[in-house]
Amino acid sequence: MDVLVLIDKLDDLIHNAKPVPLTDQVRVDKEEIYDILDQMRATIPEEIKQARWIVKERQEMLAEAKREAERIVKEARDEQARLISQEEIVRQAERQAEDIVEEARAREREIRLGAEDYADDILNTLEVNLQKFTAAVQRGRERLAGREEAEVR
Repeated sequence: MDVLVLIDKLDDLIHNAKPVPLTDQVRVDKEEIYDILDQMRATIPEEIKQARWIVKERQEMLAEAKREAERIVKEARDEQARLISQEEIVRQAERQAEDIVEEARAREREIRLGAEDYADDILNTLEVNLQKFTAAVQRGRERLAGREEAEVR
């Protein structure tokens, strides 16, 4: 039986007891009170056992929930670290790609300028040689023209 029910019975027994005339006291059946007290003594240990079991179960559930929460937090942190690591790898790859592109552009400028310088040198040499050839052709024509005049005379 529930302790609270037994306490209510005890309260009813006292409340409904016959008053002793000219006093604030009441008359109760001693055997009924002892019977209720015995029932309370028998009931309380069982309820305490149940309460302790409930507290223990609650503590175990809380411990399990805490372990699960810690596991979830650890997984979330691991995932966060993995994503940050991947993000860092992507950033590094992008930086390396930018460095490679910049290096390729610098090399392209260097090669282009070198090629332009080389072409300018070749054209300059060609121009000098053409001037020499033109001068030689001119002298040859002048000689031919000078012989023709000498023969005509």
